[in-house]
Amino acid sequence: MHAEMLIDVSRLVWRTWTGRLPTGIDRVCLAYVERYGAHSRAVVQRGETRSALSFADSQALFGLLTKGSPYFKRRLVTLLSRAFPLGMANRPRAGTLYLNIGHTGLDSPGLPAWIARNGLKAVYLIHDLIPIEAPEFCRPGEAQKHVRRMTNALTSASGIIANSAVTLAELHYFAEENGLPCPQGIAAWLAGPTPPAGLPVAGDGRSYFITIGTIEGRKNHILLLRLWQRLARRLGCSTPDLLIVGQRGWEAEHALAMLDRGRDLDAVYELSRCEDAELARLIRGARALLMPSFAEGFGLPVIEALHLGTPVIASDLPVFREIVGDIPTYVPSYDPVAWEQAILDFCGPSAERERQVTAMNAYRAPTWQGHFAAVDTYLADVAAGQA
Repeated sequence: MHAEMLIDVSRLVWRTWTGRLPTGIDRVCLAYVERYGAHSRAVVQRGETRSALSFADSQALFGLLTKGSPYFKRRLVTLLSRAFPLGMANRPRAGTLYLNIGHTGLDSPGLPAWIARNGLKAVYLIHDLIPIEAPEFCRPGEAQKHVRRMTNALTSASGIIANSAVTLAELHYFAEENGLPCPQGIAAWLAGPTPPAGLPVAGDGRSYFITIGTIEGRKNHILLLRLWQRLARRLGCSTPDLLIVGQRGWEAEHALAMLDRGRDLDAVYELSRCEDAELARLIRGARALLMPSFAEGFGLPVIEALHLGTPVIASDLPVFREIVGDIPTYVPSYDPVAWEQAILDFCGPSAERERQVTAMNAYRAPTWQGHFAAVDTYLADVAAGQA
């Protein structure tokens, strides 16, 4: 669709400013800017103040966020110091679609009123309800904050996009439980980055496994670290390597302490920064991707691994079953003995690993083309009042 829209890029502005590598949600936000940015205006939030930048200023900001600049901070400050107040004075046209893809400011008390005051049709992409469903794995206060996010979204939404049918069902349950309205919505799977052609296999022939994701409590890194300590005592110098790819996060003090000071972890390597091409190379060379998470909103690493032909050992989560079916080897997240047996099995010739390799021949990973084919139609229906 080519009608002008508003895309909230507050999350991208903040994340790029801090210099942190893009998370999965950041990548989704960038995909939406690349898809719709040429016909859209940017919304930037600062506290309870929101500004819909002019079209020209929006194009300049989109370019900074998607293409980067060696002088990013200087150019951003120069742009926003002029464009932000001008955008506040230039109200968006009533009936315009407002896309919030990254949960940005959804807990803000003034967001629903701003949408209503400007007569906007808000569409939110909901990534997960983990802070509500599993608050023990999140920062203190995050559950209450996420309740406000989902409540604000549901009370102001003209449309809902979910990253999976599981997430959409959880949102409908939350709405019903709290007596809130909920648009029918759609589930549109996300896509990972396209791996480069002619991708070489990583490594020097040494066997290794890989796990990908922010080091936080719900990712269950502690299970893998304790397991690798046992493997080191059992296998000695034959212990396979474990590559942990991800930035350090929250509610993972024990795992972080083990990474910094733990014994018998010489075969464990932490990579906090890894570019897409290098990560694809590392995934492709691994014996398996390990995903022992207690909870996930989607699971892009699982999709990327199967797309690259790498087997997956994962927790038996409903969202994994939805997006990749029975291809992975599923192991309960709370069963270290079963995880150890699976990993030892995958170190060498394995009937289960070969089953996965064969099953992957028929696997087709989700694409952004497929995602936006569904979203384009849905947004057109929302704009026409038919969703």
